[in-house]
Amino acid sequence: MINQKYYILILIVIFKSSLSYAQEGLSVWGGFQTNANLFLKDSAIGAINIPQYDKQIFGSETWINLNISYSGFLVGLRYDLFNNSNLLNPNSSYTANGLGRWFISKSVDKLDISAGYLYDQIGSGIIYRSFEERAQLLDNALLGFSLKYNMTDNWNVKGFAGKQKNLFSSYNSFIKGINLNGFYKKSDSASWSIAPGIGFVNRTYGDAIVEELARTSGSYLPIDQFSPSYNTNAATFYNTLYYKNFSWYLETSIKLDDIYYDPNAVRQLPKGQTNLGKFVKGPGHVYYSSFGYSGNKIGITAEAKRTDGFDFRAEPGLALNRGLVAFIPPMARVNTYRLTAYYTPATQFLSEGAFQLDVKYNINENWNFGINYSDIRDKDFNKQFYRELHTEITYKQPDHYQISFGVQRQEFNQELYFGKGGQPVVKTFTPFVEVLYDFNETNSLRVETQYMHNKQDIGSWIYVLAEYGISPHWLFELSDMYNTVPLKGKKSINYPTAGLVYTKGNSRFGLRFVKQVQGIVCSGGICRLEPAFSGFRASITTNF
Repeated sequence: MINQKYYILILIVIFKSSLSYAQEGLSVWGGFQTNANLFLKDSAIGAINIPQYDKQIFGSETWINLNISYSGFLVGLRYDLFNNSNLLNPNSSYTANGLGRWFISKSVDKLDISAGYLYDQIGSGIIYRSFEERAQLLDNALLGFSLKYNMTDNWNVKGFAGKQKNLFSSYNSFIKGINLNGFYKKSDSASWSIAPGIGFVNRTYGDAIVEELARTSGSYLPIDQFSPSYNTNAATFYNTLYYKNFSWYLETSIKLDDIYYDPNAVRQLPKGQTNLGKFVKGPGHVYYSSFGYSGNKIGITAEAKRTDGFDFRAEPGLALNRGLVAFIPPMARVNTYRLTAYYTPATQFLSEGAFQLDVKYNINENWNFGINYSDIRDKDFNKQFYRELHTEITYKQPDHYQISFGVQRQEFNQELYFGKGGQPVVKTFTPFVEVLYDFNETNSLRVETQYMHNKQDIGSWIYVLAEYGISPHWLFELSDMYNTVPLKGKKSINYPTAGLVYTKGNSRFGLRFVKQVQGIVCSGGICRLEPAFSGFRASITTNF
């Protein structure tokens, strides 16, 4: 890796250049973000036995990025700093710093050229998506180059190649792909149009990976052995059809023989014994479709998906959300309330069949109604993984107040999503109410409350939150989550939170005292289970 002093030198050179050429059309902009945690041990809620609580006490993450545009060139840098951070793994500590991203791009006639750490995707991302999700310290940028040729205003073809980023290094594989995108409409007055596309991705393992796979295969009994290969190919075809107020998106993706770890595959052992979990070799596919209608006061979205053996990663054996080459769209509602969002199903890469229906209806200028139903099962649509029914009604009195109320019903397979073997399916019933009241042009109060009836897992809870805003600078928050009916052997515990936010121009400063129960945290459709938290959280974000 490059010594840190060279990073500083690069930034100094760029800064001096921006001063020297400020009169020649050069633009400079960027942003700064830092999060800091002060960990306060609390054995009653399980906030204990990780390095931050036991000895380090403090942890933080910081990102600063700088972008420069001049004479058709766009250059970007991002410096990352992690100190005792729990983002990489909530149960451990991560400390590192360095150049987290750099890129340069230039358009020459119809050709767009980019190099460095790049973010992009093909279609909905099923065979390839490079992205960043800071809330979980996920950064799957492609370190390489990309070429995009704009054949017409509506048709383009792009190709890319490189290695997937792994923190401040990269994974031991090489990824390349090609993608054709288009749009066709017969005439400006035509009532229909299409937006088709096709993509292809190849991933090649390094020698060390193939050699390790060969050793692993050799340790299996002959019935479970596989032949390691260097290359895996994936292809996808997608199209969006627009007709008046209707839209229909369809994507079909296939991955040829690939080696991945299946935790539920039966592995044969000597003397006729068996065990769960082994590397397997086989193809995979995903079928995904969404249908939408908007008009006449109503909006409808219907989605369906079937996934079979599509764990596509930069290296085999990686777990959870690490090293994902593919992004498979989630099929559950994105809930925002604390208790309705507690049980969120993580996308299953090896076996999932799901559908979702969302309907919104504007009754009149004051009333609107929404209902969402999602159903997630295994790939054969037999075994139930998750089911949710969510209804919500909102009444608005413009410039005065708004009231939202509804109810959520969930069935959640904690054996699958939490890894709690032998535990029953969680069944929740959660009514909720939210009131937003504007006292005047600068002062407002928002209050929300939810009650989750739950006889399994963590028992029943009530949550209350109040936010008072003084525009344009201040926001004050106070909330509490309380276990009203704990399970046998558990105690009723309060989880209070208090905080404030100050906004000035492009800068936002936040400080909160938090006690948080263990649960699933989701961001950008990516979910993971996090332990309980106790302490202070501070944040600063700004753009310049």
